[in-house]
Amino acid sequence: MLQTRLYRSLNTTIALRYFIVALLLSFCHTALSHPRLTIVVVVDGLHQENLKELRDYWQEGGLRTLSEEAFQTNLSFPHIVYGGAESTATLMTGTTPNVHGISMDYYFNRSNRRIHPILVDNRENGIGTPDKLSARSLLAPTLSDKMRMQYGKQSKIYAIGIHASNTIIMGGHAANACCWIGNPTPYDSLRWVSTSYYSEGLPSAADDMNISGRFNQLASRIWTPRMDISMYNHATEREKKKSFSYPLQDYLRQTPTANTLVIELALAMQEKEQLGKDLTPDLLLLELTTISPKAQSDYITTAEQEDMYLWLNQDIGFLMEQLNKRIGRENYRLVVVGKPTLGIGKDRLQLANIPCQNFNVEHAAALTSTYLMALYGHERWIDGGYGQSIYLNRTLIEQKRLSISTMQQQVANFLLEFAGVQAAFPAYDVYHSQLLASTINKHSAGDVVFVLEPGWQLTHDDDQVIDHVIEQNVQVPLLLWSGTAFAHPNYPMDATQLVPLLMQ
Repeated sequence: MLQTRLYRSLNTTIALRYFIVALLLSFCHTALSHPRLTIVVVVDGLHQENLKELRDYWQEGGLRTLSEEAFQTNLSFPHIVYGGAESTATLMTGTTPNVHGISMDYYFNRSNRRIHPILVDNRENGIGTPDKLSARSLLAPTLSDKMRMQYGKQSKIYAIGIHASNTIIMGGHAANACCWIGNPTPYDSLRWVSTSYYSEGLPSAADDMNISGRFNQLASRIWTPRMDISMYNHATEREKKKSFSYPLQDYLRQTPTANTLVIELALAMQEKEQLGKDLTPDLLLLELTTISPKAQSDYITTAEQEDMYLWLNQDIGFLMEQLNKRIGRENYRLVVVGKPTLGIGKDRLQLANIPCQNFNVEHAAALTSTYLMALYGHERWIDGGYGQSIYLNRTLIEQKRLSISTMQQQVANFLLEFAGVQAAFPAYDVYHSQLLASTINKHSAGDVVFVLEPGWQLTHDDDQVIDHVIEQNVQVPLLLWSGTAFAHPNYPMDATQLVPLLMQ
């Protein structure tokens, strides 16, 4: 009897040990299903043609390493691309604007009939900036949110960028913190800023850089060509006569130094927060740029744009070199993806004798208002126009007991008479256009939505361009590098497939 009890006790102990080992192995498998650190770099204006052209000019490391070792493909966008944060949101959520809610950088507020930044949030406070912003307008979970849901609070997630909207969208709802380059004021200097929306506020590494003076040390310089101007393939006649020169205090966000600042803070953050040092995967999201002050296109047309790429190669190379030393190349992966910003460019179209004309949506709204006054009386029937939408005065229409659907159809028919308008739909009918159906979100859409013909560019307020990318079938390069083997797709991809690829 005693032997039987001892035998059962021994079996129970062994079974318990097997259970604990299995549990630990299960945890390790879950934790190691992603590299210890994933770095996603979204580069404004990065274009595949530029990468191909400059490949032979890269120094060792950086973009040369990626061109030789990374999985490479082009991503297309299944919605209208304006050149703003809508593309970043699609890349980071794996969904289109009708789902993630970011159709453009700004939206029309019906209550006060004004244009507001899409991420404005008066419930939050800016840290080092008067801007009150959050990710609450982003309706779909991002890559950072999905990482947080999968790995919990032990996973460390940070976003660092140049512009507020792109950086916040990359950080999503669940980042520990995110920060971006703030606008200087007459009374203050350039610095890293953030929002109270994130639990850690301004990351301590960013605060250290602000206090130490390193930020202003870099920002006080002047950007000039790193080589003799004659060595650039795209130097303009003007640049050949007088090389470009920009004081960084005025143009920081459009110079290579902006990228250098992001990379330096990313490495400081990696060291301070020990990113990639344990088995729980961490995520670092960075925004870089190739858009220089005189850039008119995502294609390189000036020496200063070419110089941006040469510095970008060096900065990415330095990032990889440091990570190889600190955590080992087998413990991280690097994703570099472009974001369309200026597209093919109006000037390039004109070189090919292709006309490019402006369509001012504010003027269109004013003419539509006059048309409705002729039909229904001298009242303010239109609240305004922004993007590809006309907004009716719904309160007045309901007070007059008129049919909103009838008036929407009348406005749509009227817009078809405008030069440059290819199609116009009442809001309830946008499903007739597959492109519009994926682009328009019900929270920001107007009562009538229209599509412009090729070669027409949206403008607002005295011809201020709000639609920089006017070509269709926009594509951006994707380079995915890992120190270890990984499965990659063997089929064409669109931008909504990046997140599933990284989460698999």
